[in-house]
Amino acid sequence: MRATSSQTHYTVGVSETQPAGEDRPSLRTDQVAQTRAALVGAARHLFGRDGFAATSVDEIAREARLTTGALYHHFPNKTALFEAVFEAVHADLLEASLQAAIGAADEVELLTRGFDAFFDAVLEPDVQRIIIVDAPAVLGLARFTELDEQYAFAAITAALHAATTSGRLRVEDPETLARLLLGALTRGGMLIANSAQPQETRDAVARSLRAVLEGLA
Repeated sequence: MRATSSQTHYTVGVSETQPAGEDRPSLRTDQVAQTRAALVGAARHLFGRDGFAATSVDEIAREARLTTGALYHHFPNKTALFEAVFEAVHADLLEASLQAAIGAADEVELLTRGFDAFFDAVLEPDVQRIIIVDAPAVLGLARFTELDEQYAFAAITAALHAATTSGRLRVEDPETLARLLLGALTRGGMLIANSAQPQETRDAVARSLRAVLEGLA
């Protein structure tokens, strides 16, 4: 009887406590995600408005309604937080480019629509400051290039492969061309950012990049 009673007690104990044990990790995960999102959102607003150098960690924490200790729990320094912001903005840009490309008649139109969406976004002061002005200096050229390629390289390369297969373009090395086009997008963004007439410059850059693609037909 004692053995049976002990076993029954053990079983009931597991049954009563396991659901709570399963819920706690999920709750903690949600809280971590919410805190991180609040920090990235606050930093994105301030970096976009004031720039990386002019924004302090204390300001970001206040904007997020969190402590600086919470910020450093998630990010070792301001540069790491900027990198998270850069990735978030880049993900939004890629999504906008993909949406703009829906319904394109062919691969060249698909690429140019995506490029146009990027240039449109660069006209926005916050995107321009984060992606074009601050990112290369804050992240360093190597890390900037790595992250830049992480989001757009595969999509551009796939479109170039498809264009080559269909006969729309003649491209011997789609991977290298994709990297060159990414460089052109960055340089085009810089031209727009430094222009006294950004809309006119945006249109000129977009036409020139389309001409480059059409020249490969």
